[in-house]
Amino acid sequence: MPRFAQIVMGPAGSGKSTYCATMIQHFESLNRSVQVVNLDPAAEHFDYPVMADIRELIQVDDVMEDPSLRFGPNGGLVFCMEYFANNFDWLEEALGHVEDDYILFDCPGQIELYTHLPIMRQLVEQLQQWEFRVCGVFLVDSQFMFISGVMAALSAMVSLEVSQVNIMTKMDLLSPKAKKEIEQYLDPDMYSMMEDSSDAIRSKKFKKLTKAICELIDDYSLVRFLPFDRTDEEGINIVLQHIDFSIQYGEDLEVKEPKETGEDPDDMNYDEFFKAQVES
Repeated sequence: MPRFAQIVMGPAGSGKSTYCATMIQHFESLNRSVQVVNLDPAAEHFDYPVMADIRELIQVDDVMEDPSLRFGPNGGLVFCMEYFANNFDWLEEALGHVEDDYILFDCPGQIELYTHLPIMRQLVEQLQQWEFRVCGVFLVDSQFMFISGVMAALSAMVSLEVSQVNIMTKMDLLSPKAKKEIEQYLDPDMYSMMEDSSDAIRSKKFKKLTKAICELIDDYSLVRFLPFDRTDEEGINIVLQHIDFSIQYGEDLEVKEPKETGEDPDDMNYDEFFKAQVES
């Protein structure tokens, strides 16, 4: 049977670890098993247990303190990830060979890892060789983005060449008015947004640059966002459904009759139906 993986990506501070912690709780409510692998060699602590931790292999602090390397924080992290890419056997041993695994890979926030460096692409290809179905999950902070976040998500999609679900995080921190206003950014119309902001851009040079970026995003027409509010179980479930669908999770499960609950299966929602399948 196949195994399943979410590659949780995004800029520093976009909420990757919070996303993993929230998903663990949601999986537990569905009686589904999930594991987390930490791939951030600069991480300090987690609110959840991890099945494997890259810091057991290499740590940023050790690299920065090595007098022969003399790396700063960013260079040290890139060095750690390159070392990791040359030692995938460590990850293979840590993952084991259990079928039907569902694993979240909590990745570092250095954006160059998902744009022009080959490390994450190599990880994806290696996981696919180990019979993982891989989905990229790219997180962008709803309070500090837009065009740069779209460009980063698009770069990751083009670089990794796997199914990708883009998520706008920290929606629970927005006011009701802000939540309403941000809806237009979930499925962005770049030309409309450019026209709306044209009066605010006084420089002709910047207007031309903004237009070129918007045209690039629109030409690809790949980036859409799902809102992620960690207090909204229904919204979390919608995000998980999109990811499960992209990696075809559940298509190999044995079809079972749900327990006698007095409900028609066709009337059950996703949570109720999945629970009935597992518990039976």
